[in-house]
Amino acid sequence: MNVKVTTIRTAAEAALIERFPALKAGLPGPAAPREQAFATFMASGLPNRRVEAWKYTDLRAAMREAAPLAPKPDAAQTTVALKGNSPLAGQGAVTLSFVNGYHVGTEGTVPSGVTIVPLAEALGSGHPLLARMGTLALAQGDTALALNTAFMTDGAVIHVAAGAEVDGPIALTFVTAGPSAIATAARVLMVVEAGAKVLLVESHEGQGKLAHQTNTAVEIIAGDGADVQHVRLGLNSEGAVALSTLTADLGAATSLTSVNVALTGAMVRHQVYARFSGGDARAQINGATLLQGQQHADSTLVVEHAAEPGGESRELFRTIIDDEASGVFQGKIIVQPHAQKTDGRMASNAVLLSQGAAMYNKPELEIFADDVACAHGATCGALDDELLFYLMSRGISKAEAEALMIESFVGAAIDDIAHEAIRDVLHGLVQEWLKVRAARINAGAGV
Repeated sequence: MNVKVTTIRTAAEAALIERFPALKAGLPGPAAPREQAFATFMASGLPNRRVEAWKYTDLRAAMREAAPLAPKPDAAQTTVALKGNSPLAGQGAVTLSFVNGYHVGTEGTVPSGVTIVPLAEALGSGHPLLARMGTLALAQGDTALALNTAFMTDGAVIHVAAGAEVDGPIALTFVTAGPSAIATAARVLMVVEAGAKVLLVESHEGQGKLAHQTNTAVEIIAGDGADVQHVRLGLNSEGAVALSTLTADLGAATSLTSVNVALTGAMVRHQVYARFSGGDARAQINGATLLQGQQHADSTLVVEHAAEPGGESRELFRTIIDDEASGVFQGKIIVQPHAQKTDGRMASNAVLLSQGAAMYNKPELEIFADDVACAHGATCGALDDELLFYLMSRGISKAEAEALMIESFVGAAIDDIAHEAIRDVLHGLVQEWLKVRAARINAGAGV
């Protein structure tokens, strides 16, 4: 007996399927890559808890409806969206601004050895570097990245010439704004040639409390001996469902430092796929997340050591969870059979500030080589009562003592940023988060 299986689509999935043909025709570049990516989504649908990689983050439940893809903003909308000062404003040698997923302006001088082309322009002209977009096998099949590929509207293609030492950061500011909830899909491809050194800073800001649906992806391809630093700041709207993906393909003796700081958003997932394609590379991948209310934040990463010597990877994720918020850390280190001499260490540490807070940790190692030094660890608990008592015994209030401990705890993940001014801005944002928390506690206590 033949049984016909009918796939039941959610309202959000049905809306995406209905809209894609018309949207595809109006988006820049060839249709084939978009169609192939959308086929990946069609095969799996929005991921839910039955998908192992999304076990603790039910995107299908979070996206009850599919917000419409944002149209390109006009001059008036752009002015309104950019009227606020970004926390990282002025830190870049050159700053590209994006509103609702579209490039709206560039400030500053593009450094010597660097070329930057808006993605929409690159797609329209068939830019040669686009042949390298989406080539990291480790990330292929991921639904969030596939949806970004299918609907990407704009972004940037950045090329750093061999041996260039870029003075000052390349800054990307993404602002999502509007009177109603919208969806955005921005994409950045950065190719760093051999021996070059560069700092990429991306800031994502959402205005108001609307349930915007943002999906961004940054791809970094680093040649032999390159030194790449990457900082990402997430300040999404309070109701946002925000997805972000970082992929990195590292050549021999390459160095990568990436730090993600997440502070706002209803449901946030940042995922990292990093591959050591060349021997003796090094990566430091950090995350600092502060949650309150009913926020949910997911940090997921896969690091693949695929060359000999396997190189060194360090992953450090620090999460602060208050009220009824929940955090997730999923990390996997894969060591291929020929990646001998790999040194990989991964740690997730979380502090729960309330009875209703929750944290889910799932660290994994897949080791197929026999000459390696790999380890992972995860901790979850409250603030140290003895240390808290010690600080209070020195005349420091409980709120101030907790703030000092929290800032020190989170700071360990931020302090790997070499750029002092950017590091200070991020510490300042953590301090502001703590001030808001203290004020809320004092107001509840009637202080």
